[in-house]
Amino acid sequence: MSILKQFLFSFLSTIGFAMLFGIPKNSICKSGIAGALGWVTFYIISINFNSYISGTFFAAIVVGILGELLARHYKKPATVYIIPGIVPLVPGAGMYYTMLALVRKDFYVAISKGTETFFIAAAISLGIIISTSLSRSIKRVKYKG
Repeated sequence: MSILKQFLFSFLSTIGFAMLFGIPKNSICKSGIAGALGWVTFYIISINFNSYISGTFFAAIVVGILGELLARHYKKPATVYIIPGIVPLVPGAGMYYTMLALVRKDFYVAISKGTETFFIAAAISLGIIISTSLSRSIKRVKYKG
């Protein structure tokens, strides 16, 4: 699928979740862009490095940095942009296939999928933590200097 289609579909899904979460109307499109750019980052890195975990990590960093920048510029909490932005990255299918393998008593597949899903979730949280910490460090240095 082309990158433009990936961008469009992830933009629409992020907007849908932004509306579901009830974020302010003037921030819906901006959070959609953050989610779409995060997904495109995930798509490109996953293909080039053949790793969903590294793709998710860098995509979460992109979403986190965009969320912090948009929050500072539009004077809103960063979570308004970050939470809907990471929704396309959440490994829902991995969780489903892990549980399906457990129900079928296929423990090798369950462990394999479960481990990958866990690392993807950890990559999301690490990416957000790193981008938020980086943003706060820059802000702290900026105000001291």
